[in-house]
Amino acid sequence: MVIQPKVRGFICTNAHPVGCAANVQQQIDYVLAQGEIPRGPRRVLVIGASTGYGLASRITAAFGCGADTLGVFFEKEPTEKRPGTAGWYNTAAMQQAARARGRYAESINGDAFSDEVKAQVVDKLKRELGPVDLVVYSIAAPRRTDPRSGTTYISALKPIGQTFTMRGINTDTLVVEETTVQPATEEEIQATIKVMGGEDWEWWMELLDREGLLAPGCKSTAYTYIGKEMTWPLYGHAAIGMAKRDLDRAARAIDARLQAQGGECRVSVLKALVTQASSAIPIMPLYISILYKIMKEEGTHEGCIEQIQGLFAKQLYGDQRELDEDGRLRMDGKELRDAVQDKVKELWETVTTENVEELTDLKGYKGEFLRLFGFGIATVDYSEDINPMIDL
Repeated sequence: MVIQPKVRGFICTNAHPVGCAANVQQQIDYVLAQGEIPRGPRRVLVIGASTGYGLASRITAAFGCGADTLGVFFEKEPTEKRPGTAGWYNTAAMQQAARARGRYAESINGDAFSDEVKAQVVDKLKRELGPVDLVVYSIAAPRRTDPRSGTTYISALKPIGQTFTMRGINTDTLVVEETTVQPATEEEIQATIKVMGGEDWEWWMELLDREGLLAPGCKSTAYTYIGKEMTWPLYGHAAIGMAKRDLDRAARAIDARLQAQGGECRVSVLKALVTQASSAIPIMPLYISILYKIMKEEGTHEGCIEQIQGLFAKQLYGDQRELDEDGRLRMDGKELRDAVQDKVKELWETVTTENVEELTDLKGYKGEFLRLFGFGIATVDYSEDINPMIDL
């Protein structure tokens, strides 16, 4: 079939297998060009491994550290009539490249929140890989079913205490408009903590420890975004912000567990980037478009793979750590510099529908968004009739 992008709002409903493979290969090439990461992990579990920062983590581990990797994700496989999701094709390409270098690279496709998938991971590790020395938790899901209660929780992208009116860009019409968001109820706040907090991460680590699957010196990290004043109303001072506090709580509990065997646990704070998750948050497409323009002009822009390779090489396994007062690893310093944020605020107040493409890097944003699904890559012929049936 010939596959062209089908975009609806902040979602692209299809993906291109050749384009996804090309995007993965470019990330692999970048990691290989940086050289081997000394003292890096050798057996890695990535929970949420198929797109964005999770995919970049698996690529960095395999090609920067020479690690064997097991990935967990929830993706749709292709059929004769419909392409699979981008994460399916990303994983197929990553695994093929890793196996070609003699590395173990396997996956489990299913709901990482469920007891069934956790049991499958335990079984596979015991049979094939053994105890891991790094666990990356990189799940960005809008809902979670608690396997112990059976209750399904849905997260809320809402402020706390008062309404918040923000500027944003309608990604369908490209109109700059204002959106008012009502404050979250207490029930919505608690549901957001259940989905985006640290409970599931903690349950994963408790299980792996109980089953003897955490190697001595094992590290674990979960990824988060904090931002600054521009995004605080929907991040720090919001339902998501409460979930992030719970992530910090879980990190401290996991750290106490890992320290007993010479390991450690940290939350890693990353910069704002175009991901499937960030595209769904009303303020972010416009904020990121402005941020990209500024950081590209000053030569400090980084994508997912640059952020994660830097995190592994400099902070997780290096001696150039930047810790904040809560013990988090910080990779967002260049974004949060006062000079950058002041420029963002200045452009934020002046951007309109008429000048948005001139004052922001909206073109770059749209290009990065399409690349998430394997589209817009110069080396790919999108008029070609291709077979969507790719196996993992």
